[in-house]
Amino acid sequence: MGVGIVERLVPDELWELFQRVVPEAPSRPQGGGRRRHGDREVLAAIVFVATSGCTWQQLPSASFGPSGATAHRRFTEWSKARVWAKLNRLVLDELGSHGELDWSHRVIDSVNMRALKKGI
Repeated sequence: MGVGIVERLVPDELWELFQRVVPEAPSRPQGGGRRRHGDREVLAAIVFVATSGCTWQQLPSASFGPSGATAHRRFTEWSKARVWAKLNRLVLDELGSHGELDWSHRVIDSVNMRALKKGI
């Protein structure tokens, strides 16, 4: 059987790193409710939305499991927990430790906006 869409979007190496920075799922003391979708499936859905240009509502949940609303909610939770910054740092550290970073090419990003009312 071939590699599924989740494994293509979130390969094992990325998944191992992600597991080191993602917060634990909140417990449900009352039990019940729907089963929480797995973090790997949700991460794959987020990667799909980010790379395909589709909206959260257009996410083909049949391919991933979670709905667009679930993926967006988890994206927001993880953003507040600074998961993306932690993951970025971890990936850079891993690449650097293997000598796979080339710092001779860099990008500086900035935004220029006109100051209204003389910047006051």
